[in-house]
Amino acid sequence: MGLLENIKNVVSDVSKTAQTETKEVDVVFDRIPETLEDFTSLPQAELSTPFDTAALTVLALCVYPKDKDLCFAMLDFLRGESRPMNNVEKHLIADHFQAQSYVPRSYFDGATPVNGYTPEEPYTVRVSDDQLSYVTKGHATLNLKSGGAESPRKINLRKGEDDKWYLWEQFLLVGIEEPPEKKPIIERIGS
Repeated sequence: MGLLENIKNVVSDVSKTAQTETKEVDVVFDRIPETLEDFTSLPQAELSTPFDTAALTVLALCVYPKDKDLCFAMLDFLRGESRPMNNVEKHLIADHFQAQSYVPRSYFDGATPVNGYTPEEPYTVRVSDDQLSYVTKGHATLNLKSGGAESPRKINLRKGEDDKWYLWEQFLLVGIEEPPEKKPIIERIGS
């Protein structure tokens, strides 16, 4: 098979992917787990869909302000046994939490800057795909809507040989609109 034939096949595959319907899934949690056992016993912890794994990532990151080691254990579970977090990855997460511990909560329905990112209960994470979510076989790039950002944030997942969907990388801890109590007093007076 020549180079042109390969290019034609790739373009055809991308074209087929672009024609698929987008899907939006609400993943609902009654509570934020307080132990790794609670976390791994959730029905979504079967990791049978990329949507479940994406939503569980939000749940794990919400644990960080209370117990960073538990958060890292949850993320390691989501990454799979063969790919635990290294110290650099842990340090990057710690850096994000120094100034904006509210960011993970912003992915729950009802959490907005105005209410200090206090989510509605039960905790609902809306996860969606798009035309480019499944371009690479065995991988998914999904979107999560934050109550503090106009555009959705991305999360990459991969399907393991065991047919479970694992966390590959997340881009969820990027900056969002600050809640009013976090804004400098000059900015609050001007609004």
